[in-house]
Amino acid sequence: MVNVKVGDVVPTGKFATVYYTPELESHAACGAPSKLTTDAFKGKKVVIFAVPGAFTPSCHANHLPPYSEKYAEFKAKGVDAVYVLSVNDPFVLSGWTRVQGVADKIIPLTDLDGAWSKELGLIVDLSGAGIGLGVRTTRYALVLDDLKVKYVGVEEDPTQVTVSGADAVLAAL
Repeated sequence: MVNVKVGDVVPTGKFATVYYTPELESHAACGAPSKLTTDAFKGKKVVIFAVPGAFTPSCHANHLPPYSEKYAEFKAKGVDAVYVLSVNDPFVLSGWTRVQGVADKIIPLTDLDGAWSKELGLIVDLSGAGIGLGVRTTRYALVLDDLKVKYVGVEEDPTQVTVSGADAVLAAL
């Protein structure tokens, strides 16, 4: 059950990321994970879109690429930062965003153990999917302004990208 709505202040969350650096262009480099919390969103307008998994079909082909392609439009609408969030480890998310050519435009966030998404009621159990995906974030998007929720788009079918997609979020800004 979704526990977050427009007007809410998001709960404190802890995340990990591998921030992009030019050294990561060498696919032999892995980078070093950094930890951050929702404090990184204070005083900022941020877009967070969550994917069930890096390199999975809808996430890889339909969700991340439009955010990257329309990054300048997000910035033009006053967005300070765009994050892609998943339970995948920070090295996988870093590798995925590098393969996608995102560089430093979109910051990959690991939702440690899915704890933040679980608190928001935005977890899906894909254990029965037959391929061992386990518990993941569902597919969703949030617009936060100084930690206050301005938009929530949660996909009823996590294989689809509609209300959590770049176009829907841009229209809501």
